[in-house]
Amino acid sequence: QLQLVESGGGLVQAGGSLTLSCEVSGRSIEYYAMAWFRQAPGKEREFVAGINWSATGTEYEDSVKGRFTISRSIAKNTVHLNMNNLKPDDSAIYYCAAGRSGIVLRAESAYSFWGQGTQVTVPS
Repeated sequence: QLQLVESGGGLVQAGGSLTLSCEVSGRSIEYYAMAWFRQAPGKEREFVAGINWSATGTEYEDSVKGRFTISRSIAKNTVHLNMNNLKPDDSAIYYCAAGRSGIVLRAESAYSFWGQGTQVTVPS
């Protein structure tokens, strides 16, 4: 079993930056695909970014391409989401997830382990 704990959320002005972290315990993330999802009030949870088990492949939701970067550290068993040029539409609860397949998939069902989420707020 994996336990995932997100941190780094907060309130930031439009155009600002935040880095979210996901600390994982219980097992190495070495062979897991890792991803970030987000859920805004009144909306469904959506895929934001993912990285495959070998860190050789990443995928991003169209609206965050060029602004967000996902990375992972096997040594520290952590995943990060670096977010730049934040916009009000980025406001949401951000969730870290781990998937056994090892490849990046955009469906929630592909991920077996989830964190509790961290709030990101970008006022308009």
